[in-house]
This record gives sequence, C-alpha cells and structure tokens, in this order.
Amino acid sequence: MEGKDYQLHDVVQMKKPHPCGENRWKIIRMGMDIRIKCEGCGHSVLIPRKKFNSKMKKVLERQEETE
Repeated sequence: MEGKDYQLHDVVQMKKPHPCGENRWKIIRMGMDIRIKCEGCGHSVLIPRKKFNSKMKKVLERQEETE
C-alpha cells in the first residue's frame, strides 16, 4: 500500500467498521504505534504502525496545515 499519506488529526476509514457501526477514525497519536479514536462512540484503539498501514483503507478528511 502507499507510504505515509496520513498525519495527526486526519480522519481515516479502516477496512472493517467498528462494532458500533461507525467507520470514521481520527488519528490522535502517532509514534511506533498509532492511536485512533472512533468518531461514533469515542472508543480509542492503539495499533502498531505496520498493522495500521495494512488495515487503513483511505483518508477521508485531512487536517489543514495552518501553522
């Protein structure tokens, strides 16, 4: 899959939806592991970066770079 085309605070779509039915996740932490938060119920999950790269489908909303 493509390289690092996501950044902190982007909203991404994963291949499988969350059990609550929502398939929009916000990236809230990036490092060796990536923490994503469900936009539906607010549950957050910590995923190793390699696993995240394979499970992410696409970026839905990009964080505007305003700095």
